[in-house]
Amino acid sequence: MGFKYDDYVYSKKIIARRLNGFVPEVLITLGSGLGFMADEVEDPVYVPYDEIPNFKTCTAPDHKGRFVFGKLCGRNVAVMQGRLHCYEGYTMEEVTYPYRTIRLLGAEKLIVTNAAGCVNMNWKPGDLMLIADHIRLFGNGPLQGENIPEFGPRFNDMTYVYTPRLQELAEKKARKLDMPLRKGVYMFFPGPNFETPAEVRAARVLGADAVGMSTVPEATVAAHCGMEILGITVLTNMAAGVLQQRLSGEEVNEAANKAAADFSSLIRECLKDM
Repeated sequence: MGFKYDDYVYSKKIIARRLNGFVPEVLITLGSGLGFMADEVEDPVYVPYDEIPNFKTCTAPDHKGRFVFGKLCGRNVAVMQGRLHCYEGYTMEEVTYPYRTIRLLGAEKLIVTNAAGCVNMNWKPGDLMLIADHIRLFGNGPLQGENIPEFGPRFNDMTYVYTPRLQELAEKKARKLDMPLRKGVYMFFPGPNFETPAEVRAARVLGADAVGMSTVPEATVAAHCGMEILGITVLTNMAAGVLQQRLSGEEVNEAANKAAADFSSLIRECLKDM
C-alpha cells in the first residue's frame, strides 16, 4: 500500500474535526470480548472506522469497529472498540494505521489488550497476564517498506516495547486490588485458525506463555512512534492440545466476559496514575 506521512495527517484532521479540541492522552485497544469497557467512557464521541480515510472496517465477531473518545478515570482516552487483524485480509500496514493516526492526535501512551490462549501449564483460563515481551516469527513486519522518519527511526530498538514503568504500575495496582496478575510472553500467530497442538508445544519451548492473533503488530508500530505501552492479556482458554477438547471463538468471548470485572478494575486503576 505504501502510506505516506500526509495520509496519516489527513486522517488525523478528519477525526479532529469531530472532537472540538479534545486531545486524547491514552489510546486503549480492546480485544475480543472486552469491548464493554468502551461503554464506560464519559461524554463519549463515536467515530466509526469507515468514516475515516484509509481505515478498514472490522469483520471479527464482537468488534464494533469504532473509536470512542471521552473521559475515563479522569483521563482523556481514545478507545478502539474493536481492532483490525491481518487474518481479515488486511496488511500489517493497514492493521496498524490507526495507531500512527492517534499518535498524531496527541496520545503518548497505549493500553493494548487481547484475549489469548494459555500456553503456560501452571496457569488457568480467567487469569490476567501482564505482557512483558512478545515473539513474532511469521510473515512481514509492520515497519517493512519505506520508513517514515516523522514517526521513528529506520532501525527501531525493541528492548523495552512494553514499558517497565507501566509494568511496575500494573503489578502495584494488582496488589492493591488483591488480584492475581501473571506476567509472561505473548506469541503472535497470524490466524484465523487456532494454533495446532504442535505449534503450541513449540511456543512453549520458545518461552511463550500465551498465544494470540493480534497485539504484536500494533505494539511494534506504537513503540516505533515513541509511545509508552502497557499490555494486558485475558487468558480465555487453554491453548490447543493442553486439554482434550476443541477450541471455539464463542468460548473465547464467554471467558472474556467472565473476567470483565477484574479486567475493568485493573485498567481503571492503572489509568489513574499513568
